[in-house]
This record gives sequence, C-alpha cells and structure tokens, in this order.
Amino acid sequence: MLNQIFTHTPLYVWVILAFLIFRGVIAMRTRELAMNKLFIIPLVMLALSLFDIAAKFGLGGIGFATWTVTMAATLALLVRFGAARIAPTAKPGHVVVLGSKFPLALMMAIFVTKYVTSIAVVVQPHLRENAIFTVAVCALFGLFSGYFLGRLARDLKAYQGFSAQLQAI
Repeated sequence: MLNQIFTHTPLYVWVILAFLIFRGVIAMRTRELAMNKLFIIPLVMLALSLFDIAAKFGLGGIGFATWTVTMAATLALLVRFGAARIAPTAKPGHVVVLGSKFPLALMMAIFVTKYVTSIAVVVQPHLRENAIFTVAVCALFGLFSGYFLGRLARDLKAYQGFSAQLQAI
C-alpha cells in the first residue's frame, strides 16, 4: 500500500518537499537578508495551509473557523511574547537573521500533516465530514500558519524599532 501511495503522489508534491527542505536548511544558518525575503516562507506556508483547507473542507464552516481562531491566537501570542530573531545591519533594508532548526522541523510537520491528511481523505472520503478530524487538522494548520505569520510580525516590529533608533541618531 505504501508503494502505491508514493508512486501515485504527484511530482509537484516532491518538488514542494524539496523546496521546503532547501529553505529549512538555509534557515538553520545565521545570515544577512533583505527584509522583503522574510515574507517568502510565511506566505508560502499560508498559501499551502489555505489551499489544503479549501480542498479538503471548504473555506466555510467549522474547519475554516477553527483555522482562523487558532491562527489568530498563535499570531497574537507570538507578537506579544516572542523574541525577535533579527538584528540590524549597516545596510538599509537588510537584517541579520539568527539561524534555527525549528523552521525546518515546523515545515516538515506541515508537509507531513498535509500529506497524511490528503492520503486519509482519499482512502476514507467520509473524513471530510467528520467534525473531530476537521477541527484537528484545521487547528494544526492554524497553529502552523499563526507561527510563521507571528514570527514575521514580530520581526517586522523589531525592524521598525531598529529603524526608529537609527533615525533618532
């Protein structure tokens, strides 16, 4: 059965996995980046999450509501209590981003969740109508999306602080 699952997986799924691994490995290193590049992974993760929810459960009802509440709560918690992962540089519009293994782990968790739930609803289509399954999957995707968006918002807030300090000098 596993052989059938892997051989029937579309090629674009493996391309997405390769992209996520590539980006996750890059995120492990401390590096200098233009601020606009900080938007790439949060927006990709948001799109993957919303496309998956729309395809499996629709963008209405309990699934989307669960995703929205979980995403907003996670985003708010990270903005309020999270620490910035960036530091200023001498180059305007650039920052130093601290490396971490966590983004790679989280991107793999998203991919596995998306892949496993996709297989589950193909094998057992009635799961699309199961409220517990829907809430669990959408809560996970909300948590993942909220984390990436919250981290981005936290970094933007820190960057604004750096910019204000530089202008005051």
